[in-house]
Amino acid sequence: MTDHGADELSSRTGSPDGEDRAPEERSLLHQSLAVRELIDTEVSYLHVLQLCASDIRSHLQQLPQGDLDVLFSNIDDIIKVNSKLLHDLQETAAREEEQVQLIGSLFLEFQEELEQVYKVYCASYEQALLLVETYRKEPRLQGEIQDTIEAVLPQAGPSGLSFLLVIPLQRITKYPLLLQKILENTLPDASAYPVLQRATSALQDVVTNINEYKRRKEVASKYTKVEQLSLWERLARINTHTLSKKTTRLSQLLKQEAGLIPKTEDKEFDDLEESFHWVSLCVTELKNNVAAYLGNLEKQRLEALVWQPLCSLAKALAGPQNLIKKRLDKLLDFERVQEKLLEVGSMTYEEEAARHMYEALNSLLVAELPQFKQLAVRWLGQILCTFVTLQTDLAKQVLQRAEGSLAQLPHHHVSDPAFRKLVEDALGQTGHQLHSFQQNFEKVLPPPTTQPLLPGAERQVQALLSRYGPGKLYQVTSNISGSGTLDLTLPRGHIVALLQDKDTKGNSSRWLVDTGGHRGYVPAGKLELYHVVPREEELRGQAKPHSDSQRQTPEPTLALVPSVPAVTQVVAVYPFVARSSHEVSLQAGQQVTVLEAQDKKGNPEWSLVEVNGQRGYVPSSFLARAPGPALWGWSLPS
Repeated sequence: MTDHGADELSSRTGSPDGEDRAPEERSLLHQSLAVRELIDTEVSYLHVLQLCASDIRSHLQQLPQGDLDVLFSNIDDIIKVNSKLLHDLQETAAREEEQVQLIGSLFLEFQEELEQVYKVYCASYEQALLLVETYRKEPRLQGEIQDTIEAVLPQAGPSGLSFLLVIPLQRITKYPLLLQKILENTLPDASAYPVLQRATSALQDVVTNINEYKRRKEVASKYTKVEQLSLWERLARINTHTLSKKTTRLSQLLKQEAGLIPKTEDKEFDDLEESFHWVSLCVTELKNNVAAYLGNLEKQRLEALVWQPLCSLAKALAGPQNLIKKRLDKLLDFERVQEKLLEVGSMTYEEEAARHMYEALNSLLVAELPQFKQLAVRWLGQILCTFVTLQTDLAKQVLQRAEGSLAQLPHHHVSDPAFRKLVEDALGQTGHQLHSFQQNFEKVLPPPTTQPLLPGAERQVQALLSRYGPGKLYQVTSNISGSGTLDLTLPRGHIVALLQDKDTKGNSSRWLVDTGGHRGYVPAGKLELYHVVPREEELRGQAKPHSDSQRQTPEPTLALVPSVPAVTQVVAVYPFVARSSHEVSLQAGQQVTVLEAQDKKGNPEWSLVEVNGQRGYVPSSFLARAPGPALWGWSLPS
C-alpha cells in the first residue's frame, strides 16, 4: 500500500531511502506511519465487527437465541463506541500539525466508554468459549457454523468462531501498544508528548481494570451457583481440607464474638449488605403474600404479570445472597492470614490466594451490589405498580357487579336524601344503647388477655423466669428463620430471655437472647414483652375479700400457667395436613385435646392429640392454650 505521508516526507528530504534524513524527520516519518496504522487497523477492525453483527449473527439461526446472546455479547455497544472513535480519529487528519495531540486527547475522552463496553464482553468470553467446545462435539452443527463464517470472512480459516470471539480482546489490548509506538516517535519537548503519555497510561489502566474485572467475575460465577445437593452429595464433598478450613473459620468467629481478637470493620459493605437485605426481605414477603392471594383468587393476569416476574426476581437475588455469605467465610480466612502476616511476616501461596480471593469478592460486591440493588428495587417497583393496576381493575369489576345487585336491596327505590335521613334516624335510635355500652365498658374492664403459650413450654419458661426475672422475658410474635451464623430459628409463641438489646456492631434491631438451651440473635421487631399470667386461685382471692378484715390481703404473686396435665384443652393456631397415619389434620381455630405434650421419644416438638375422635401427632408449635373464661362479664345493654 502506498503511503502518501511517507512519500511527502521523502520528497522533502530528497533522499528516498531515508539514510540521510535527520533524526527528527525520521521520527516524524515513523510517527506518521504509526498514526496511519492506528486508523487503518481501526477501519478493518470495525468492518469485521459489523460483519459479525449483521451477516454472521443473522445467518446462525440454527443456534438458540440465548447462545447468540452469549457468543456476541454486547458487540452492538462495542460497534457504537468504536464507530464514534473512528469518526473522530479520521477527522484529526484535517489538522495535521495537531493530529497527534488530538489523538491523545481523544483516547483520554473515550477511556471510560471503552472500559465499560469491553469489560462486559471480556467477562462473558469464557462462557462463549465453553459454547464453542460444545458445538465441536456435534460435527453437523459445527460444519454449518464453519460454512457460514467462511462464506462471510474467509480469513477466519479453520478457527471459525474462536477467531471471531478473540478479535475484540486483541483489539483492546493493542491500543496501548499503538499509542506507545506513536509516543516513541514523538519528541519529548513536543506539546503532544505529555498528552500521549497520559493516553498511553490510561489505556494500559483500561486493560488492567478489564483483566481484574474478568477475574472477579470468574470468582463470582464460582460461588453464585445455588446447588441443590442431597445429604450424601454434601457428605461426599467433605474432606480433610474442607474440615480444616471450616474449623479455622469457626475458631476465628468464636474468638471475635468473645472479644479475644478484633473484628474487621467495613461500614461501607455493612450498609450495602443491610440495604440489600431489606430489598430481599421485601421480595420474599411480597412473594408470600401474592402466593396467598393467588390461592384465594385465581387470576391468569396476576400470575403472568406479577407472580412469574416476582419469582424471577427472587431467583435473581439468590446469587448475590450466596456471594455475601461466601464473603463472610473469605473474610475470616483473610483476617487469619493478616494475623499471621503480622506475626511471621510471610505467608504461603495458598494463604496469598485466599487473601486475593477475599479482596476480589469484596471489591466486586462493593462495586456492583449498589447497581444490582438499584435494578432490583426498580424491578420490584414495576411489579408493585402492575399489582396495584390489577387490583384497581378488580375493584372496578366488583363495583360493576355490585351495581346489578343494588336493585335487590330493600331501600333501592329511596332517593339519596331520603336514604340519608333514614340512616340518621336509625343511628339516633341506637345512640343511647352505644352510650350505655361505652359507660359499662369503662366501668368494668375485661380481664387482661393472656398470650398463647406453647404446650409443654411451662417448665422452660419457669427456668428462664427464675434466672432472669419477669422483666427480661419476651415472646416471639411470628416465626423467625435465622439466616446468619449466630441467628436463631424460633416458632411463634416461643419464650426467650433478653441478654443484650444490640449485636456486636451496635445494631439495636438484632437482640441477643437465651432460649433456655441456646443463645443467639433474633430480630427485635418480632419480640414483645411477655406478661406473666396470675394463678386462677389468686385471681379468685382478689375477687372475694378475706373474711378477716383486720388481716391485710396478701398481694398475689405472679406465676406461670400451670404445667400441661395429661389431658389439656387447647386451640389450633395454624392449619396442619397429616402426612402419615401417625398424624392428624387440624383446622385453624379448632378445639384440640392434648393427650401427651411429647412424642414417644420424649420430643416436646410433637404432641399427641385427639380431634373429632381421631388420635395422632401434630407439631406443638401449631397449638396454643385456650384463654380461660372471663372472671368479670358484661353484656350489651337491652
